[in-house]
Amino acid sequence: MIVMKFGGTSVQDAASIERVASIVKERLKAKPIVVVSAMARVTDQLLAMARAAGAGDRKTALDLSRALRERHFNTAGELLGTALFTQVHSDLAAHFEALDELLLGIAAVGELTPRTTDHVAAFGEVLSSKVIAAAFCARGLNAVLVDARECLVTDSSHTRAAPLFEETNERLRLRVQPEIEAGKVPVMGGFIAATKAGVTTTIGRGGSDFSAAIIGAGLGAERIEIWTDVDGMMTTDPNLCPEARRIKVISFDEAAELAYFGAKVLHPATILPAVQKNIPVCILNSRNPACAGTLIAARAPHCRNVFKAIAAKKRITIVDVAAPRMLLAHGFLRAIFEAFERHRVAVDVVSTSEVSVSLTIDSNEAVPALAADLAKLADVKYDGRKAIVCLVGENLRETPGIAARVFGELADVKIRMISQGASEINLTFVIEEEDVPKVMQRLHTTFFSELDPEVFA
Repeated sequence: MIVMKFGGTSVQDAASIERVASIVKERLKAKPIVVVSAMARVTDQLLAMARAAGAGDRKTALDLSRALRERHFNTAGELLGTALFTQVHSDLAAHFEALDELLLGIAAVGELTPRTTDHVAAFGEVLSSKVIAAAFCARGLNAVLVDARECLVTDSSHTRAAPLFEETNERLRLRVQPEIEAGKVPVMGGFIAATKAGVTTTIGRGGSDFSAAIIGAGLGAERIEIWTDVDGMMTTDPNLCPEARRIKVISFDEAAELAYFGAKVLHPATILPAVQKNIPVCILNSRNPACAGTLIAARAPHCRNVFKAIAAKKRITIVDVAAPRMLLAHGFLRAIFEAFERHRVAVDVVSTSEVSVSLTIDSNEAVPALAADLAKLADVKYDGRKAIVCLVGENLRETPGIAARVFGELADVKIRMISQGASEINLTFVIEEEDVPKVMQRLHTTFFSELDPEVFA
């Protein structure tokens, strides 16, 4: 059994869904479970209409909903025959009526809560999975629609809920396993889940990858396939470096570091359930299914290059916390990180001295309230428009002099923070956001001018 996840650009219109059906049909012997995202840009539109309703702008909210309704009806009409379209049209119409009622309720109350946000955002995956399951059936696939909210169980941290794996695995075995054994192709929406009480939750933007990994791990999949609109993981962002090359194979550890620090092909959390169950993950291109993509495995073959890839994460803010009066005081660091926890702000890079701590965050909205809280402990400064550059490779731990080579190439670049040692396979530093293009190009030229053909395409 395999899990095949298709992202928003892979299911954005009728032609894309046709391609997806063909790809799934070729893998029927592998007993696929199909996980789909909302159609491209739909989640953004749903969140925009939710915000409009929360601000009391009913007209804008309903206009956006109407446009979304027409898009889904038109896509279903192109994909389905008359009889099946009539059935699906009625089902979709009922969902859009429910969405409009929800928007009117939000506008009447004048408040958009995280719980209500999840309810609105979930419509994208609910709608796309219904259309795609019907399209599969129309093309001879024995598809069955499974509402992911019946299987994926989370806590009640709305908009970024955490999975409850034991309950989820049990429900997957009861709800999905029998469908596989009956020779059917389950189609599920990614990103969406529910609490034990059945209240809709979401597991964060980009969470469809995570959903696929949770399902694959829970059912012991042979592999997890992430189908997107690129040929796989690249040595760097091809928009910055046209010379970027596809990585054929990469280790779990390397891929996780890259995903967290800016590689957009993979959601950072995706890798975790797969690592725990040692399930390979394949990154593939639905627009070029003949390409072998990138294989992410527990262990990758030895690579002659020091690094596998370079990633950059923009829109970073540095928070400097300085407290000379706290010299050697016990609990100072704990107090700082407790403040970040209270404001639910994740930290990327940390650098410490005896009396000060520098940290990077990518949640600029939370900075004023966080800084006010930290000011009770120490002097606080924050500086935005920064970027994290991350070089990843398992050879880093065995190769002396690499830091000298990296920073020697960047002698004229202002380096704000440096981190190495927390991970033996990752060299990370912080620069001005405007310097990202030249830094990425220089480093790629230095470290990827010659490539190991066993690892790079």
